[in-house]
Amino acid sequence: MAPVTDSPRSDAPDLALRWSGQISLTQRILALNIFALLLLAGGFFYLDSYRTRLLDNRVAQAVREVRLIGEALTSVQPAERDALIARLARDTGERLRIFDAQGRLVGDSRALGVRNFVLRDPDKQGLGQVIARFLDAGIDTVVGADRPPLYRERRGGAEWPDVMAARRGTIAASVWRAPDRTPVITAAAPLPAGGAIMTTENARFITETVRIERFRLSVLLALVALISILLSLFLARTIVRPLRRLARAAVRVRLGRAREVVVPRLPDRRDELGMLARALSDMSLALRARIDATEAFAADVTHELKNPLASLRSAVDTMEAVRDPALQAQLLAIIRDDVRRLDRLITDISDASRLDAQLSRAKFDPVDLHALIQGMIAQRETRGVERGIRLRFDAPDPGPVIIAGEGARLERVFENLIANALSFSPDEGIVAISLARDTDDVIVRVEDEGPGVPEEARETIFRRFHSIRPSGESFGRHSGLGLAIARTIVEAHQGRIHVESREDRMSGARFVVRLPLAPGA
Repeated sequence: MAPVTDSPRSDAPDLALRWSGQISLTQRILALNIFALLLLAGGFFYLDSYRTRLLDNRVAQAVREVRLIGEALTSVQPAERDALIARLARDTGERLRIFDAQGRLVGDSRALGVRNFVLRDPDKQGLGQVIARFLDAGIDTVVGADRPPLYRERRGGAEWPDVMAARRGTIAASVWRAPDRTPVITAAAPLPAGGAIMTTENARFITETVRIERFRLSVLLALVALISILLSLFLARTIVRPLRRLARAAVRVRLGRAREVVVPRLPDRRDELGMLARALSDMSLALRARIDATEAFAADVTHELKNPLASLRSAVDTMEAVRDPALQAQLLAIIRDDVRRLDRLITDISDASRLDAQLSRAKFDPVDLHALIQGMIAQRETRGVERGIRLRFDAPDPGPVIIAGEGARLERVFENLIANALSFSPDEGIVAISLARDTDDVIVRVEDEGPGVPEEARETIFRRFHSIRPSGESFGRHSGLGLAIARTIVEAHQGRIHVESREDRMSGARFVVRLPLAPGA
């Protein structure tokens, strides 16, 4: 019965993630660079194929030489044969032996005094040769090189496979291994009357050539490995150290120490780490500002709620001692006003506290700002505008003005600005709303004919719970959050809002909202 699994998903990605999470960045950088070095070390496999090619070429050359030597011996008289063998042995550096049809040795260059073939070079013995042979054996084992049979002297031609092949009329060659791991090449060619000529050479130059190339490759590999490790450590140092500093700062921020933590900005770095450091620093500053704003907001909320609560407490305490119905009616009116004020405060505070989170999740859609403002003015005129105030809408371009935003939030911004302008305008006054394009932005202006905003208060009126109201307006009708909410909404739409004096030098204030047009609008 097959085992039942909870999910068909493979655990391989999880294992890879756990593996990468357990290894530091420095170790991973070193591992990747060392892996590249291992690819370079694959050159030792190339040396094995290089040695094989050298050996094959030398075997082919030995076959040609033994054939030529056989032809040369066939063309000379028996009396001249020994002299020719000695001369050819000296010229080729090989040991030459002649076998008759019965496999008996009948000629040998060594017997003629030419001792150019030795299995061990007496000038190349010692510790260095031992180490070289040890490295040869180790590398041959790693690369899986073929190991020729050990060379040993044999008594007669019947024990030499090349001689046996030559006696059958075929030129043959074999590769053997000397005690010092150098290759020994034997080759044999047929002679008249069933005899054979055999050459023997210790191809020590092949081993020496391969060892020289291997030494050069080892030196190059060691040098590249040293440089790679140093560069890897330098790279890890330049990456890991600032990352650790940023991580420690982030941990301290997470532990609630945002006020006392200074996240390094790494101003000298212009790479991605510098960008990350400055982004984290700006994020920590924004978090600190948000914490300060939250604390200030909580303090302001407490202060604003205490005022109507204190008035309520005073009215309720006084109610018990008052018997005059007229005074009781006044106290009840005060209680009703305070209750309405509390309800308005709680509603506005709730909206203000949730606004940032709601805007961060909002999905912006195309909004026709021209149609939105025109519709708002038409609705307000249908309901009736108080005190005979007139609303005027100026839009030089009657076509649609498309921006990316949330229509309900933007409507609240302009509803707040229009209501604010109406409350400050005198009786029979005019509130002018204008809409105009400016390159990639749209500008909305809301002007009134009221007393205007003092220059020193033009920034503070956008703070929470800060309100400058007309002198004749009853206290507590506004929470002081309207303009703060409007600025939050406008800035969430990548726009700006400010207040300025009217250009025509008339009394009154002008609120200016600048919003980016939608792409292609």
